[in-house]
Amino acid sequence: MRRSLLLSGVGFVFLSGGAAFAADTPQSDDAHPAQSTDIIITAPFSRDRAAMLAGTSVLTGEALTRDVRPTIGDSLTHLPGVSATSFGPNASRPILRGFQGERVRVLKDGIGSVDVSNTSVDHPVVVNPLTAERIEVLRGPSALLYGSAAIGGVVNVLDSRIPRHIPDHAVHVDVTGTYGSASGERSTFAQVDAPLGGGFVAHLDGSYAKTGDLDTGNFILSAPLRAQAATSADPDIRALATLRGKLPNSAARTWEAAGGVALIRDGGTIGVSFSHYDSLYGVPVRFSLDPAIDAETVRLAVQQDRADLRAELNVAGPFIDTIRFRTAFADYRHSELDETGAVGTTFLNKSNESRLEFAQAKRGNWHGAFGAQLAIRDFNVIGAEAFVPKNSTQQFGVFTLQEIDAGKFKAEAGARYEHTALTADASATIGNPAYQRSFNAVSGSLGASYEVAREVRFGLTASHTERAPAAEELFANGPHAGTQAFEIGNPNFVVEKSNGLEASLRGSRPGLSFSLAAYYNWFSNYIYDAQTGVVQDGLPVFQNRQAGARYYGVEAEVSAKVARIGGFGISVDGVGDYTNATIVGVGPVPRIPPMRLLGGIEGKSDLIDLRGEVEWTAKQDQVAQNETVTPGFTLVNASATIRPFGTDSKTSIVLSANNIFNVEARRAASFLKDYAPLTGRDIRITGRVSF
Repeated sequence: MRRSLLLSGVGFVFLSGGAAFAADTPQSDDAHPAQSTDIIITAPFSRDRAAMLAGTSVLTGEALTRDVRPTIGDSLTHLPGVSATSFGPNASRPILRGFQGERVRVLKDGIGSVDVSNTSVDHPVVVNPLTAERIEVLRGPSALLYGSAAIGGVVNVLDSRIPRHIPDHAVHVDVTGTYGSASGERSTFAQVDAPLGGGFVAHLDGSYAKTGDLDTGNFILSAPLRAQAATSADPDIRALATLRGKLPNSAARTWEAAGGVALIRDGGTIGVSFSHYDSLYGVPVRFSLDPAIDAETVRLAVQQDRADLRAELNVAGPFIDTIRFRTAFADYRHSELDETGAVGTTFLNKSNESRLEFAQAKRGNWHGAFGAQLAIRDFNVIGAEAFVPKNSTQQFGVFTLQEIDAGKFKAEAGARYEHTALTADASATIGNPAYQRSFNAVSGSLGASYEVAREVRFGLTASHTERAPAAEELFANGPHAGTQAFEIGNPNFVVEKSNGLEASLRGSRPGLSFSLAAYYNWFSNYIYDAQTGVVQDGLPVFQNRQAGARYYGVEAEVSAKVARIGGFGISVDGVGDYTNATIVGVGPVPRIPPMRLLGGIEGKSDLIDLRGEVEWTAKQDQVAQNETVTPGFTLVNASATIRPFGTDSKTSIVLSANNIFNVEARRAASFLKDYAPLTGRDIRITGRVSF
């Protein structure tokens, strides 16, 4: 870890000692001024969303307030190409274009979430959606700037813990509170920003959320399991056939506190923040239909202490325009508790991730950036069900993105080299003494777009990506209570490789915007987990394997203003996506989201917005061996956003009714789809006050 800490210190001294910090201090009328959704800031330099070759989505403002849920995965499911792992209501990670886990990166302000959510679907993403001011989702090759594990895409959650602007008020306050009926959700978030003089700004925030068991409104077990339970000779198992309503062991309590300070000058900024996250939540019970096997009731107690530093120096030189540095260190732990409260297994993770970026000065129609990234992780699992040995990962990468803007014609090229070294301690788990592996991965993309009509662009991108196997994919071999699975890795895996093509058509006219993307990826040495059908230690065995694979799909988004009635502007919008994923010579990739269509109609005025929407999800019958078919479903939602003090005020009240008809819905991508349906009818009210 010393290399990363040294890099952090060098960056801190370099930036804080720069003469540029003597410049005048910029002022802002708002501590958190709104960023345009047309500009993407998840990149070494800000980029026009309409001109980007990759698919992008931005969730901010009132749409974010309306859609935010306790987990980051469930907060994003209305965006094109996005689904969620939905391992109950408390652990849900984003799925992008059918990719999840090690192929999707979740970031906080451009740096990793520094948790263990990528290792297992029952582990939470330690990114609190309540703190988000803006969420950007990048899909496709451009996401590779953030690591080879981002082939599916990147989710970047931006908050204000390290202030970016100086408010002109003595104190700036934001308070948000939510109540949700389905789980008795009560959550609140408050943040305060205050200028200290001399360009310094202080920030404090805190949040608290508590939920009871989730009301699904329908049967808990899926239809095939209910039919199996109904034929059992055991009365307790027969009773499961009629179990409905509340999802057992799904309650949660989470709180978080953070503070930060930043020095903000025209010539640059530097700031730090510290946060503590604490959560206790239940994992929905995976009921056993075998009288000889008892189902486990597991809760997770999660804690994370995290420190962040962000610095930016405006060089304004002939070649380098801006230098940016980000680093984060986190000490994470969670314990899996049985129904008596006894600790079964504890996960310990200490990680440091640092990123240094150089944004080049524009030279004619050429613009670009380059940089380096370092991540170090020490991971250990302690307890009777330690399914992976103590291990460490060191990963170093260098990257570049170059862009040519010739007006109607635009081109971009990106490349990344990454070296990964993994070490696992001696352990009977993998049947080897201390085990060491190292991998070199080279990824790149090349693309171009052309303005085929005014404000309408057609683009084409080709990419090659390589990803080193993760420690869990290599070294796992044992029972995992959280997922109720016996997980087996393979320490002899090689680098996973993929080639891809993506075509896009995007445009905007007054009152109309649209985007359409189609993609195809073919893999060699694709790593996947297969349910073998074998039961070991009373748990189904999931074996990691490598094979060729093919992914292809489409995603579309459109929004149009269609009329004006009274004081309301009427618009319609739609989202659609489809992914097909197959393992060569085997069959469908496990847990792939099916086709989905979502359509909405919205009326906007100065004081109130009204919205209704219908989401249709198809049946998923292209399933892997030993995976069950997931029925389709249709959800109907409605909402009203009230701004009592007009559009210039950030004070608002959002009333929403979700799954109005109490439909039984299950996500095909969820490990727990047969045991944990989605939320039933949920009436929500969210209030936000800003002053």
